[in-house]
Amino acid sequence: MNYPIVIHKEDGSAFGVIVPDLSGCFSAGDTLDDAISQAKEAIECHLEGMLLDNEPIPQRTQSIEEHQKNPDYAGGIWAVVDVDISKLKAVSKRYNITIPERVMAIIDTAAKNEGESRSAFLAKAAIARVEHTLHP
Repeated sequence: MNYPIVIHKEDGSAFGVIVPDLSGCFSAGDTLDDAISQAKEAIECHLEGMLLDNEPIPQRTQSIEEHQKNPDYAGGIWAVVDVDISKLKAVSKRYNITIPERVMAIIDTAAKNEGESRSAFLAKAAIARVEHTLHP
């Protein structure tokens, strides 16, 4: 899932990062690259906390263009951070589903090619599909 971030830099300070779609999620870095890397880690930790609290993962609420209209973000540098929410440390639960053998063989081949387990591949595919449906 892609999350826009806005980065600000004041003289004599680190690069500060805000994640507009995740209230209370922020980070910082000594360089621009470090700030973006730290933002990804902050987003993952924030989302893991939400999962542990049984809160739903928020979707992007606005486009970057809409966020840019907010005066709190004026003069910021914008970037997008990709977070694979299927790899977050949420508690996993076993489910029994029915899928045709041919389809499962295709899934297993694709998962192997991606270097993932069947479960991780299916979770990632399902999340991508839901994200696409919510944000075409």
